Amino acid sequence: MAGRDFKALERRRLRAMRLFEKGETQASVARRLGVSRQTALRWAQAWSRDGAEGLRAAGRAGRKAKLSSEQRDQIEQALLEGPAALAYVTELWTLPRIADLIERITGVRYHPGHVWRLLRQLGWSLQKPTTRARERNEPAIARWRKLRWPTLKKTRDADAPRSSSSTRAASPSDPRSGARGHRAARRRS
Repeated sequence: MAGRDFKALERRRLRAMRLFEKGETQASVARRLGVSRQTALRWAQAWSRDGAEGLRAAGRAGRKAKLSSEQRDQIEQALLEGPAALAYVTELWTLPRIADLIERITGVRYHPGHVWRLLRQLGWSLQKPTTRARERNEPAIARWRKLRWPTLKKTRDADAPRSSSSTRAASPSDPRSGARGHRAARRRS
């Protein structure tokens, strides 16, 4: 997963510190470094309170991961074994099943709606199963399509009156219609 370049962000804050030391205003530092004035203000306050240490990187951003890399490897191995190997009735992984699996292996509870984030980190993607019945009889279906379907399929009888839905409404711009429109204003000779 691509993350932010924390070293580059720290270098930018330290550059701001050097500009503050030269007597630059917060507004000019913000303009030169492409940040908001509020950010420059926070940096100036941190610099005046703690010096250069106040502008150093704090480390990783965000929440600490719930699962260690070893636990993630265990989960991926269990996923690769398949649901049937873990006593599930069907060969289909669902988000609630995976959440249950994670809790059984690691003791960590994941909401089923958030399991997809972990799956994406592991390189897994959504797969939809085909919805064909296992009992499907392809030769019988082909025979039905060839023999029975043509007799059931509706076709328009050439002698039958046309449906009312096949007519078009009169258009004011169509000269063939009797509808009044912009052409009706002209005299016809």
